[in-house]
Amino acid sequence: MKVPEEVVAALRSAGSVTVLTGAGISAESGIPTFRGPDGVWREVDPEDVATPEAFLRDPLGVWRWHKKMRKLVLSAEPNPAHRALARMEGMYENFTLVTQNVDGLHRRAGSRNVVEVHGNILRDRCQDCGKVVEEPEFWEMDSPPRCSCGGLFRPDVVWFGEPLPKEAWEEAEGASKRCDLFLLVGTSASVYPAALLPQVAKSSGAYLIEVNVGPSEASPLVDSSIFGRAGEVLPSLLRALEGG
Repeated sequence: MKVPEEVVAALRSAGSVTVLTGAGISAESGIPTFRGPDGVWREVDPEDVATPEAFLRDPLGVWRWHKKMRKLVLSAEPNPAHRALARMEGMYENFTLVTQNVDGLHRRAGSRNVVEVHGNILRDRCQDCGKVVEEPEFWEMDSPPRCSCGGLFRPDVVWFGEPLPKEAWEEAEGASKRCDLFLLVGTSASVYPAALLPQVAKSSGAYLIEVNVGPSEASPLVDSSIFGRAGEVLPSLLRALEGG
């Protein structure tokens, strides 16, 4: 595909880039979105599986539901969009990838400076002492294991009603304030507070580019929109950036 000249110019002149990715990029790897017409929340009530109250009420049921989601994540592979972003990172001195996804596919694709504002489903956190671990043997367990402190481990993801991790949010917000180019990929820009980040970047003077299958809530804010599949658009952006 042909990339608009103004987008190429913005990519080439940028010194500091921040990317915000959402469920759309992972959908191309076969991971279902949570919202939308075919989203996960059409099949199950998040109040039953994705709240702290649900885990207190039914830790076994919540753990087993997340076990199913982990299997989906582990069977998925990074797609061309993930790989293009990983290569793009090496072309800028300052590059931060903020993701709302919990699947870890960006890291598997080779991205290094990744901020996971909603956590990572392949990690677990003790609900009592807060200890965070990544133990593959936990992924196959049918019930939540116990921490050495005696508390139950739960998936290290942000559930409904929970705040974002303070450190991750501050890093994401800071990167959005400092960048001169902000790229949105596969996000509806409707989930807060992550949806505030494009506004933060815009108010700080950044050039905003949106890559999505269709208009999002951020569309009126951006400088350039490219509508299409991320797995097709991002490799084209990369080639244009490389001069191909």
